[in-house]
Amino acid sequence: MNEEIELILDTTKESMDGAMSHLEKAFIKIRAGKASPAMLSTVMVEYYGSQTPLSQVANINTPDARTISVQPWEKAMIPEIEKAIMNSNLGFNPMNNGESVIINVPPLTEERRRDLVKQAKAEAEDARVSIRNARQDANKELKRMDISEDLLGNAEIDVQELTDNYIQKVENVLQLKEAEIMKV
Repeated sequence: MNEEIELILDTTKESMDGAMSHLEKAFIKIRAGKASPAMLSTVMVEYYGSQTPLSQVANINTPDARTISVQPWEKAMIPEIEKAIMNSNLGFNPMNNGESVIINVPPLTEERRRDLVKQAKAEAEDARVSIRNARQDANKELKRMDISEDLLGNAEIDVQELTDNYIQKVENVLQLKEAEIMKV
């Protein structure tokens, strides 16, 4: 019986880990005024008739905190890359110098910072909901099992402790992201 309880707890922990990793990926996409190659992770480029991630047709790096440089492996791809970045709704205005595409990351306005904080809070709330759903699923599984009230109570306490730990992790990550966004 205890093995089954452990299995349910492990599955719940995996599910909560998944919610945390999803939150961290979402936070990478929320830019905090500092240039990062991850900002372009969602950009898809038309490459020989198929949509291809930008990172697979060009080298992306950040020469300084306000600039992203995209060096395509084929110069003929420069117009396609520019078009893809413009169409990605990231708010960037790419320029090309014949060799590469340069993106200047503008400093964030106070209003834009507040919007990004709201976006971060929404992502954190989604993560909390996922964690609570994992808790709910675990409790349902535990109640379906044929175990004593004591074992059930202890297992539910373990699930709740796990939930509280992950909710606290979400809060910590959110506070760090908020501070990063609001820092001028």
